[in-house]
Amino acid sequence: MISRRNRSLYERAIQGILLASSVVAVFTTIGIVVSLLFESQRFFQLVSPTEFFFGLEWSPQTALRSDQVGSSGSFGAIPVFAGTLLITAIAMLIAGPIGLMAAIHLAFYANDRSRAIMKPVLEVIAGVPTVVWGSFAALTLGPVVRTVGAALGLQVASESALAAGLAMGVMIIPFVSSLSDDALTAVPRSLREASLAMGATESETIRKVMVPAALPGIVGAFLLAVSRAIGETMIVVMAAGLAANLTANPFAAVTTVTVQIMTLLTGDQAFDSAKTLAAFALGLTLFLVTLALNLVALGVVRRFSEQYE
Repeated sequence: MISRRNRSLYERAIQGILLASSVVAVFTTIGIVVSLLFESQRFFQLVSPTEFFFGLEWSPQTALRSDQVGSSGSFGAIPVFAGTLLITAIAMLIAGPIGLMAAIHLAFYANDRSRAIMKPVLEVIAGVPTVVWGSFAALTLGPVVRTVGAALGLQVASESALAAGLAMGVMIIPFVSSLSDDALTAVPRSLREASLAMGATESETIRKVMVPAALPGIVGAFLLAVSRAIGETMIVVMAAGLAANLTANPFAAVTTVTVQIMTLLTGDQAFDSAKTLAAFALGLTLFLVTLALNLVALGVVRRFSEQYE
């Protein structure tokens, strides 16, 4: 038996470890933000913020020395963020409805045997490496997209946003379905039973009672899926290319913020050049966009949580 004094020391030690972990997490986040701010400030001393935030051409081909060819470049970030939004939208159009419907099936319609099989399969899909999805998009989906586009009389690039978005959408289906399923099963069964007792059908109960009650968790699942899609790199590199095109055409080649960050930080260019520092400006902007997305989602969660408490 542990004495009361030893138990108290043990509890204090556990609290100290938890507090230290929280402090490390907070200061790590602060350090990342400070480093992004510092390097971005250096970038904006070389490139006008107006050009970066409102420019329509992205071609950061700066050289190592001023006497070399290509010593100037264009740093308009709108095409990069447009490509990110395009691929993310395509992915969520695939993953959102399919993932939510899969979660509803698992939570309310599947029997125990089917659930025991389907749930692990979805989780295995979530563990497939992204390079595998990128290969699938480049070698399988890409040719299919080009064939379908040619049959429709459309001009399709060898690498397209549609191929990358389709592969990414299938990849993040498990994120949406698994988290949405957890949110739906966490809703008290008394709400479902009360709705059925009032004469509502199963589908009406799901649409008007269970899904709205689980909406905070479902919004969280969609937000995680969006963040996963925005942060994906390998699929975009292999299936969508590196071209920074300002277009809404899903058959065109585009690029994303994360791909450009990876590209800008590799190579032999000087670390204090505008080309390298542009990666930090992109990272800071992406951080702010993600933060705004989180705040919007938090507002939605709070609004509907108060309604169904």
